[in-house]
Amino acid sequence: MAGSEHTHPGADVAARAEARWAWIVGAIILFLLAMMGYMSLHWASMPPTRTETIDPTTLHIAGEFVETNLGSVAEPDGTVTVRVLANQYSFTPQCIVVPANTPLHFRGTAADVVHGFSVSNSNVNVMLVPGYISNLQTKFEHTGEHVMPCHEYCGTGHAAMWAHVKVIGKDEFMRQARLAAAAGRRMSCVQ
Repeated sequence: MAGSEHTHPGADVAARAEARWAWIVGAIILFLLAMMGYMSLHWASMPPTRTETIDPTTLHIAGEFVETNLGSVAEPDGTVTVRVLANQYSFTPQCIVVPANTPLHFRGTAADVVHGFSVSNSNVNVMLVPGYISNLQTKFEHTGEHVMPCHEYCGTGHAAMWAHVKVIGKDEFMRQARLAAAAGRRMSCVQ
């Protein structure tokens, strides 16, 4: 057997299996790249239609996000709207009070850089981009307190950018909401 190459009988089987898997993986990669290309072109030619914009340089002067309009407010249809403004390195309001078992509509924006927030033990996770209004609808089933950290790095004070969400009973919330409306202010944890 001198001079001839000795091959193992299973080597051909292994080579065919490797080649087959290489083709399968290659086909999957090509499919994913084609799908990404299609979706990129689709979103570029058909952007979302419900995009609300706002001028971040005039937020504090007039409009929906002036400081006196931030926080929770009971709407006539029984829902609650929560308006939140993010600035380096704080949320306004710092503490949000909402009722349990009530549809909530979070509306928020950022005044300076990209921020975001998530509310612990819930499905709330929102990006706040300067110039755009973010919307999220949710409901808290149980009373309790939740932390609301900024989850987008926004500068050196990012780690200290926290707020709180206090979920109280619906009857107590509505009582406090009437008092706040009579005083011409929005709801917050400190009344």
